[in-house]
Amino acid sequence: MTLGLASLGDWAGLLAITAYANFLAGADYADRNFAIAGVLFVRVLPALLVGPLGGYVADRLDRRTTLVTGLALRAALFVSIPVVGTLTWLFVATVLVEAVNLVWLPTKDAVIPDLVPSGHLDNANRLNLATTYGAAVPAAGLFIAVAVCAEALNSTLGWFDSGPVEPTLYATALAFALAAALCRGLRLPPRGGTAAGRLGAQQGVWRSIAEGWSYAGRTPLVRGLVLGIVGAFAAGGAVIGLGRVYVADLGAGDPGYGVLFGAVFLGLGAGMWRGPRVLPSVTRRRLFGLALVTAGVVLGGVALVGNMVLAALLTVFLGYCAGIAWVTGYTLVGLEVDPELRGRTFAFLQSVVRLTLALVLAVAPLLAGVIGAHRFRVNDDVTLTYSGAQFTFVLAAVLITTAGAAAYRHMDDRPGESLREQLSRTSRTSAEEVPPRYAQSGIFIALEGGEGAGKSLQAKLLARWLRNDGYEVVSTHEPGDTAVGSTLRSVLLDPATGALSDRTEALLYAADKAEHVDTVIAPALARGAVVITDRYVDSTLAYQGAGRALTRHEVERVARWATGGLRPHLTVLLDVDATTRAARAGGTDRLEALPADFHERVRESFLDIAAADPEHYLVVDGSNGRDAIAAEVRRRVEPLLEGARKVSGVRDAP
Repeated sequence: MTLGLASLGDWAGLLAITAYANFLAGADYADRNFAIAGVLFVRVLPALLVGPLGGYVADRLDRRTTLVTGLALRAALFVSIPVVGTLTWLFVATVLVEAVNLVWLPTKDAVIPDLVPSGHLDNANRLNLATTYGAAVPAAGLFIAVAVCAEALNSTLGWFDSGPVEPTLYATALAFALAAALCRGLRLPPRGGTAAGRLGAQQGVWRSIAEGWSYAGRTPLVRGLVLGIVGAFAAGGAVIGLGRVYVADLGAGDPGYGVLFGAVFLGLGAGMWRGPRVLPSVTRRRLFGLALVTAGVVLGGVALVGNMVLAALLTVFLGYCAGIAWVTGYTLVGLEVDPELRGRTFAFLQSVVRLTLALVLAVAPLLAGVIGAHRFRVNDDVTLTYSGAQFTFVLAAVLITTAGAAAYRHMDDRPGESLREQLSRTSRTSAEEVPPRYAQSGIFIALEGGEGAGKSLQAKLLARWLRNDGYEVVSTHEPGDTAVGSTLRSVLLDPATGALSDRTEALLYAADKAEHVDTVIAPALARGAVVITDRYVDSTLAYQGAGRALTRHEVERVARWATGGLRPHLTVLLDVDATTRAARAGGTDRLEALPADFHERVRESFLDIAAADPEHYLVVDGSNGRDAIAAEVRRRVEPLLEGARKVSGVRDAP
């Protein structure tokens, strides 16, 4: 609740100070743009100049006192803004608010690991991010509601004659004050932080930038990701920085600004949430560039329309595309960057994003003010007027579209297949596909993952646990766990086989699956057994549909037909990075000996498949200890066992 109120105050405060700067600047178009540019620039300036100091100080102060004091100070500063009522004090108060944030935010982040068990830290961090960014939408709603009420009171009773924004500043102060009151009741550790955390705080923004840029400079993929992620934030920053003036150009006031602000973050949140499941037939690398290009085109549409409703709808879609690019880019960093450099790369991205926002928020209104409004005469009866904000949107749209196209070309991992072919597969109806089928008796579990992921070991541990609990378990694997399959396996994996055509390889795997399902899996499920298979259809989709030159669509049609559409009740995906895979895999068969880029495409395909159906998938970090992995798998399997048959006297040796 404390974090939610504080985040609500942060976002509502951003809306309030930009709207109040617009009010204090007067009627001149250029002055209003310059005032908004100034207040947005000073908002991010303290973090850029003295950001490392905040973490350093936060590690040395009592945490509860720091959190409560920081919230109370922000409440007082927001009250002071309308009381003083000058543009100069607005700038000063904004700098002071952000200076307080420099200590408050790292203190808040440092407290979270102390409040939750380590096993729940990942969920706590996701909740932290969801609360922080999700508060933007209710903040926009609060801003709209207060502005509308203030306008009504001013027109009827003459209240708030200094402008309808003034009450929103008081409402923001109230949110911080309530958060401070709640925080006083929390029991928090006094101070602390790991040595690594203190070192990271002292390292600061500039050193992160230097180290990150050095790595990015020699890594083409990271250069493309940096370019794209910066482009995504530039799109959102342009809308925020110019939003207040833009809605005024459309004849809307502060409520319209709140609508536009909320639309950006509503779309951004939806894009982040839906990102992994958007266009499942398009690879992540392609989706990243495609989302950016689409965001640029949509921003161009926002610039050209002259209607507030259409602008708000397009802004939601703009945020949606930016959110897809953001979450896809971050996922690619996690997959593609060496684990030893991943932390510095993420820190570098955060720093570059902050710098980009500072520049966009400051430069965009300045540029709009310099350009000014221009009229274009179409004929004697029609004249079009476009403001500096709209011209700036067009320039930003061109830059973002160019960045997206460059990222797409640079990161394209399927040069032999056109984007149109991938998109056409997404739009095809499911009538062409074999419908999914789940066994009505027994439990079907598949273990999937790349080479060296530990599937065989985890399959044995799971089978032993289930047998010791009295269940009938059939342990099997693909390819080769039938007489026919054994012959096919020798052809598929023996290096002496030599090169096989991609279609031949896919058909041989499909033949193995057909025999495997008909003679092993289906009969065992029919009698209520738990079937555990080491590899199933997903391996075919990942290895032949992503690793090879075949399309996933055609590979999946053959594999699903071969298995009669039978799907596992649960697929456990053991995910390992390139370093772990290389250390574990022996390189003894045709697949293990293939180059690293092949295995990275396979890994990415596995993760895409799992993300599209989280109900039936469990993704586990395969680099964890075997017992920790086994425990996580058991927790997910246990609720499924109602449909399995127990037999007496069946136990595995320890």
